[in-house]
Amino acid sequence: MCGIVGYVGNKKATPILVNALKKLEYRGYDSAGIAVFNGQDILVRKVKGALRKLVEEVTNQIVKSSQSMTEEECDQKEAALIPLMADFVPGTLGIGHTRWATHGEPSDINAHPHTNVSGTIAIVHNGIIENYVKLRAWLQEQGIVFRSQTDTEVVAHLINYFYEQTSDIFQAVKASLTKIEGSYALAVVCKDFPDRLIAARKDSPLIIGLGKDENFIASDVPAVLEHTREVYFLEQKQMAVLYADHVDLFNEEGSKIVKEPYHVDWDISSAEKNGYAHFMLKEIHEQPKALTDTLRPRLVSNGEKIIDINFEEIKGSDSIWKDAKRIVIAACGTAYHAGLVARYAFEQFARIPVVVDTASEFRYRNPILYKDDIFIVISQSGETADTLAALRLAKEAGVPIIAITNCVGSTVSREADHVIYTWAGPEIAVASTKAYTTQLMCLYLLALKSGHLRKAISDADYKTLLEELATIPQKMQEILNDKTTIQKFVSKNFNKEKVFFIGRLFDSATSQECALKLKEVSYMHSEAFAAGELKHGPIALVDSNTLVVAVATSPKLYEKIASNIVEVKSRNATTLVITQDTENAFATAADEIIRIPACTEAFAAILSIVPAQLFAYYCSVLRGNNPDKPRNLAKSVTVE
Repeated sequence: MCGIVGYVGNKKATPILVNALKKLEYRGYDSAGIAVFNGQDILVRKVKGALRKLVEEVTNQIVKSSQSMTEEECDQKEAALIPLMADFVPGTLGIGHTRWATHGEPSDINAHPHTNVSGTIAIVHNGIIENYVKLRAWLQEQGIVFRSQTDTEVVAHLINYFYEQTSDIFQAVKASLTKIEGSYALAVVCKDFPDRLIAARKDSPLIIGLGKDENFIASDVPAVLEHTREVYFLEQKQMAVLYADHVDLFNEEGSKIVKEPYHVDWDISSAEKNGYAHFMLKEIHEQPKALTDTLRPRLVSNGEKIIDINFEEIKGSDSIWKDAKRIVIAACGTAYHAGLVARYAFEQFARIPVVVDTASEFRYRNPILYKDDIFIVISQSGETADTLAALRLAKEAGVPIIAITNCVGSTVSREADHVIYTWAGPEIAVASTKAYTTQLMCLYLLALKSGHLRKAISDADYKTLLEELATIPQKMQEILNDKTTIQKFVSKNFNKEKVFFIGRLFDSATSQECALKLKEVSYMHSEAFAAGELKHGPIALVDSNTLVVAVATSPKLYEKIASNIVEVKSRNATTLVITQDTENAFATAADEIIRIPACTEAFAAILSIVPAQLFAYYCSVLRGNNPDKPRNLAKSVTVE
């Protein structure tokens, strides 16, 4: 969720920290702050609200000086002010943070960084300190007076307690971590050690960027990409001490370790808008390329035809799939919806039963797992706390685990037995688009491969399906090339009070993701129902202020869906159909029809979501929202 950055080197730290935090705004936050050592003291500046407000507070200049200024002009003025912040907060060592409130309301006082009483130690923290109440009470018994309501301030005072005993900031941090229960990504600076920055992590992501005479920490790669492509991914309970000229890594026991840095090979432009109004729109349009990048290394051809799927990532995959009795999928949010689609795909192609669970519920219901299950976890970031907890529970049960993620080096990718990367590239907008469709592509490949190994699909059908799957990126591009119909429809319907998505089979699963996208970025009330359930309650909510969107890509069910549309039309609802029908099955029932290119019914889910993504995006913009940074949401949910 929150964003952490840190810098030690020979350059002015403040602009580097603030610009790095700007790269992490997609993670979601409600306050921001920095702490920089100026040669004598640690200067802390923090505010409730956006980074822009922090820039204004520090420089004492207003970004939007007139109502006529466009957002682009405001961005340009803000960018010009950020370097000036170094005049007010000078120094070459510092840490920064964008906070999403958990303990304590959003406020200047609760914002990070936090310090000890004397202000000689400053920290920023992502995660949850689960035993903070007990620690806070104990520290208050020692005479500590707390300023904030946060769990994080406990850590600052705890580090100070051990520092007073050891006079060694590294040992003080190390000792404090043994007393903390919960999750943390932690950065610490100390006035008495102006040449170093301490970092540690457990259950919350933290990377180290390796520069020339400068080093960085951050919650995610985009924050450091303009400075370096060489990074370390800190692993569970590891610590690091960053100096300007080198970085020392330590294991949980405090012993030095050596590891090879990872080279980030995607271009910095991938994390820029490149002329698009928003990252969400850019990432919607990047989906054909992302799908191609996901497909290409896994399809095997004989020079003319595609003949097989090669999953090098899954060692011994033949026996895993042949012997499996059941598949269990755990994920959250959009990734969970990808799992719902996958259930239909696995059951259709591989004839194997599938259970799909929200990861946040999975571990609390005492799940039944068997050694001949296959456990699949799906997480865009690879750091989703609930999904990691489900993974670890399955690991304890001895079930083979396959992870599908977009982030190399993430915790999920390190702890799973097998990892399939989606190769979607960086996804900056909070609402997931290309991560979702590349997850679907990986799951389709798995379903087809397992079906062929289990002889549920003939050789001929297998090759035909693979050939068709390879055409999906181009078909998706066709949808993106013709957005006019969806834009016009949105212009007339972006103010509906209620939006219901309905569908059957694969389309029922897709409708769940359609509804989520809309509510995430437009704040419109949207829900999804299996179309057959419409009469069992939801139809009572349908009136003239309702839009019903039917996802209908299964020809054998067109008549049923058309009947549902007539039912809601008779109650004055507006109707939209997303379909691959070319026989006008919905011509008399629907107010508007969005047609997707024809494809095998099972694969249509990967195409039918695109009009819904565009619908959500245009609704968001027309309602005056920022679709990249929806309120109250974060890109990576690293706490429960």
